Amino acid sequence: MNLPIGTLVNAGAVVLGGLIGLGFRNLIPDHMRKIVFQAIGLFTIVLGVQMALAAEAVLVQIFALVLGAILGHGLKLEEGFGIWLDRFSKEGKNSGFSNALITAFVLYCMGSMTILGAMEEGLTGSREVLYTKSVLDGFSSIVLAAGMGPGILISAIPLLIFQSSITWTAQLLENHISKPMVQEISATGGFLILGIGLNLLEITKLKLLNFLPALVLAPILYWLVHVLF
Repeated sequence: MNLPIGTLVNAGAVVLGGLIGLGFRNLIPDHMRKIVFQAIGLFTIVLGVQMALAAEAVLVQIFALVLGAILGHGLKLEEGFGIWLDRFSKEGKNSGFSNALITAFVLYCMGSMTILGAMEEGLTGSREVLYTKSVLDGFSSIVLAAGMGPGILISAIPLLIFQSSITWTAQLLENHISKPMVQEISATGGFLILGIGLNLLEITKLKLLNFLPALVLAPILYWLVHVLF
């Protein structure tokens, strides 16, 4: 199995951002943070559009997104994430270090960009999504470390383990998934990346975790279409 370079860069960005944040605690103005995230949001939208346009079977994307959103909503993926984060936050109130570590890990690893980026690297070798996520996480870790302390740095370790596991699993499955199916997964992910960009710019507030099942449904629907028709 190949080294998960994208995840290594991502973990490194979290550590670097955390060190900067610790060095400049409480000195980072809110307006500067907002400008940075707006710039990342614009780039993320362009990346999402670029990936989505690679779709060959548009109907597959539509059905995958619709059915995936319905399934994700039924499973309460977004709500479950919120409850989980809230619970860990409350449990970590008396321990600033553990609270920072858990909060950072959940924020960095429990999102659609994490799953898609790690899968994309494993299946195609492309690291664009993880590199974009690295920039986003790097700036986030500056702000988080400045406010919550050194626990943010340690969150890079579980991030490394979690994302690497997804990438290596995708590599093992690569021979069982055709290139067109991989392309449909990537194109479906492009729509989710586009949604992330819109959320970063505060244009919408999409519950993107509910759309994650679409990444699984896209190759299945593509296979069904070609078998039946």
